[in-house]
Amino acid sequence: MFRKIYIIAFVLVLASCKGTKYTSQTKKPTSKPKTERTVTSKPKPTPKPKSSSENLEATSNVTVYSDVVKNYINQYKEIAKDNMRNHGIPASITLAQGILESGAGNGRLAKEANNHFGIKCHTNWTGETIRHDDDAAQECFRKYRHASESFQDHSLFLTSRSRYNDLFKLKKDDYEGWAKGLRKAGYATDPKYPDKLIGLIERYELYKYDEEVLGKKREKKEPKVEEIVEVASSNYTHQVQQGDTLYNISKRYNTTVDELKRLNNLSSNDISIGQVLRVK
Repeated sequence: MFRKIYIIAFVLVLASCKGTKYTSQTKKPTSKPKTERTVTSKPKPTPKPKSSSENLEATSNVTVYSDVVKNYINQYKEIAKDNMRNHGIPASITLAQGILESGAGNGRLAKEANNHFGIKCHTNWTGETIRHDDDAAQECFRKYRHASESFQDHSLFLTSRSRYNDLFKLKKDDYEGWAKGLRKAGYATDPKYPDKLIGLIERYELYKYDEEVLGKKREKKEPKVEEIVEVASSNYTHQVQQGDTLYNISKRYNTTVDELKRLNNLSSNDISIGQVLRVK
């Protein structure tokens, strides 16, 4: 009897265990609500348009923008004018040479030696020196304490050497004659040195400082008959700007490189900033 009771009780317990469902639920961690963040990027500043540039290829060999050249002119124009009064060298020539030789103050000689005119040591120099590659490697150049000393020495350099005597026979406002005379006297070995100086003088109107010292407007040369005929026969001219080549100029004016060379008596494709070309 008792055995039957035990069996019945066991069956009931077993049935109750099957009816009960145990679930083990793993609660997922409650994720933080996403926060939407609007990222507003700062507008990029509009780049300032770059001004036209000059490629200065004398002892400086640097490229500078026209605003740098203008700052250089403003900084040294009074010194150039004083030297013109005291020594008779056109302020326009002094400034143009300074711009070209020093890279408008950005060349190595100007920065490290205050030498703005590429003046070499020569035998009579007893001051400090600096070595710099120019016509030959590691040539000796003069070193100054201040830039004003370089401008003064430039004037003394030209007035104390007989090979420059013919320059002082020219009119003080004849910057073209001075530019060509400097090259002829051996100041620079670059055959295009005069064109570079004249281009700078005319582009930045440096001749007006000569006019201020002289107290009068520059006398313009009367063109010769053959020059008048040449101008009359030319319909167009083009002043060379930074980046110009004979090829892109020929495309602009619907002509050829060979024709440009013929019109301008060019023996090569080399042109310089400020140079005026006949294009037709």
